[in-house]
Amino acid sequence: MAKVLFIQRKDLVTFTAANGNVDSDKILPYVYMSQQIEVQRLLGTDLYEKLIADIDGGTLTGNYLTLVDTYIKPILIHYGFMRALPYLGITIANGGIYRNSAENATALTKDEVEYLVEAERDAAQYYSTRLIDHLNFNASANFPEYFTNNNEDISPDYDDNFNGWYLR
Repeated sequence: MAKVLFIQRKDLVTFTAANGNVDSDKILPYVYMSQQIEVQRLLGTDLYEKLIADIDGGTLTGNYLTLVDTYIKPILIHYGFMRALPYLGITIANGGIYRNSAENATALTKDEVEYLVEAERDAAQYYSTRLIDHLNFNASANFPEYFTNNNEDISPDYDDNFNGWYLR
């Protein structure tokens, strides 16, 4: 099975600060990683794999289409962009690791990049909470796969309460 994404490149450049010049090779691996880690964590393995199979087979319809378009896409857009942000200004190649810079441009500081990452994380968590609320209210009637995970499957998170790190 080919790697299937819940979003397309155009979703990222439309709904984030990334512009159309961002190289897909730099951003899509982080979208795929976010899909496997964050989206699968929220959906559980069985519902996740059903959606992947429906997208791959061109049969995504009804409540499942609404689930992807309304709830999953915004999560993946923001988690994917969040994970990509620290890497967008660098190139990793055979000759080494390089910082990219345009003429008349100033690179952001680490704190500025971290601020942007946190802003994207906040947006992704907002949409994650919406998804969890939707699934908790509608899963038993519309998404039976949400409850069928067992053994080595990933069971869905029924809440998304990451509040950051607090060190004393």
